[in-house]
Amino acid sequence: MNTPSVLTPRPKIGLIIIGDEILSGKRQDKHLSKFIEILAARGMSLDWAQYLGDDRAHISARLREAFASGDLVISCGGIGATPDDHTRQAAAAALDRELALHPEARALIWQRIQDMAAEKGESVDPEHPDTLRRLEMGVFPVGAEIIPNPFNKIPGFSVGTVYFVPGFPVMAHPMMEWVLDQRHADLQRPVQRQELSLIVQGAMEASLTPLMERVEAEFPGIKVFSLPSVDHPQWGRHIELGVKGPAEQMDAAYQALKSGVIQFGATVSTELVR
Repeated sequence: MNTPSVLTPRPKIGLIIIGDEILSGKRQDKHLSKFIEILAARGMSLDWAQYLGDDRAHISARLREAFASGDLVISCGGIGATPDDHTRQAAAAALDRELALHPEARALIWQRIQDMAAEKGESVDPEHPDTLRRLEMGVFPVGAEIIPNPFNKIPGFSVGTVYFVPGFPVMAHPMMEWVLDQRHADLQRPVQRQELSLIVQGAMEASLTPLMERVEAEFPGIKVFSLPSVDHPQWGRHIELGVKGPAEQMDAAYQALKSGVIQFGATVSTELVR
């Protein structure tokens, strides 16, 4: 007797962005929109995102949840060696592991130090306090693996499916791509339409809710979304109503949604494909 195979559900994908400078507004976050773009180019999508300040205990609590979740998580920021960088220590605490200088990270950082000194025509002392401080950027939780940094060789690290990259976009974004392409190529899918939607005028969101619920019930796996606006420069007061989900169901679900809107008596002014 053959035992039916059980499909392993795809892990959720999350993004953690760390830094007081983001929460205070001193710097604008550039990671969320870029990561969504990077995922979309691989037929993937983001399930959740969190912004955290530079509080070690808070970061550790959130990372403990990330490690336990089994999600594919990328954490941006806080892996440097200044007093306001807490991510490496928080990750170790969340894992209940010691921190140690990673041998591969040490070699990469040492090479970077030598290269920078050579560019200036200077020699470098491996025991100089500045050298030792720079090497602290390679101190990771025991058992971590490195993530290569094509910008300046200073690596990030990973434990399981939680990946830690710097806060600098010029470094973080190619490292995100490396993680997806080298560690999770199996999760990538052919790029398809992500959603179909229409601009609805002459209806209230609450009045269309039964239609939305009916479409989701009729097409399992499809999500119906509603984005109302009161002052759009092109469409004025309207609702963007649409569907997203498996490609094989999207057309039928969209047609059911559109027909329901028309039967309701509302006006469809524009149709969108994304």
